[in-house]
Amino acid sequence: MKYRLPPLNALRLFEAAARLHSFRSAADELGLTPSAVGHGVLGLEQWLGTTLFRRTPKGLALSRAGQRYYPIVCQALDLLSKGSEELGGHRKKHELAISAAPTFAARWLLPRLQDFRDRHPDIKVMLDTARGQSDLASGQADIAIRLGRGDWPDLAAELLMEEQLVPVCAPRLARRLSAPDRIDDAPLIHVNSASVDWDAWARITGRPAIDATKGLKFDTLEMAFEAACQGLGIALGRKPLVEPELRAGRLVEVCAAPVRSETGYWLLCPKRNEGSTAVRRFRDWIAAQARQADNGQEPSTPPPVSHRRGREAAR
Repeated sequence: MKYRLPPLNALRLFEAAARLHSFRSAADELGLTPSAVGHGVLGLEQWLGTTLFRRTPKGLALSRAGQRYYPIVCQALDLLSKGSEELGGHRKKHELAISAAPTFAARWLLPRLQDFRDRHPDIKVMLDTARGQSDLASGQADIAIRLGRGDWPDLAAELLMEEQLVPVCAPRLARRLSAPDRIDDAPLIHVNSASVDWDAWARITGRPAIDATKGLKFDTLEMAFEAACQGLGIALGRKPLVEPELRAGRLVEVCAAPVRSETGYWLLCPKRNEGSTAVRRFRDWIAAQARQADNGQEPSTPPPVSHRRGREAAR
């Protein structure tokens, strides 16, 4: 049978732009320029004879035709990916592609990863910490670690650890507070990519709403924690990510005991990958690591602290 097919690379560009609602974000994920993505999508629209996107005040949105076409393209790309992997594909049996947010990867996962490599030297690990998170459905990653509430109905999801929120500041600033719980004695430090954190903490603790327009603002948790270490204000620490500074004494907890966040760190993988040897070994290993960390056991080497600038896709 002779198939009349659209340009296949353009389908990949369309899928990424539709999923991310942005030509620029799609370009970042695919290693292209926004112009290349835009031209590729335009070529697909010309081939189809219809418009797939429309621009709105909030950004890029699918047209009615695009909404109908998107699930078809996803299904086709997924089928091609699965079929290629079953035939050997581009990835060897003992390779494992992991997607994780940069802060979690640098502060929690990397200090422990050598232990996994020592235990399973036959598994080649590829760690992706790109801002545009790898898409599990399309096979860009075998497994992912995400911060959330567990609402991933199409994926196998396992809670690794809960997150705790606690205000933190430099010891010298803590000594100047009129009382241990007087966070309004000092500027609050906010993170642009986590702008609702202080409000969530206030709601959980029964305190008045926090005015996010006041205080200092930074692009990343890394910069917020460093600013707090320099005595510039009080940051909302997230355990386990803030543990390196707390153990080193660069930051101290203020207010009451940490409160449980509404989110936690989850291990995710497509259900089709659950039987993979590499996935099963990593899942068992990281679950054990999470239990050890919960019991106060830390990695033997101190977590590296990155001062890389730029907004994080996720914490």
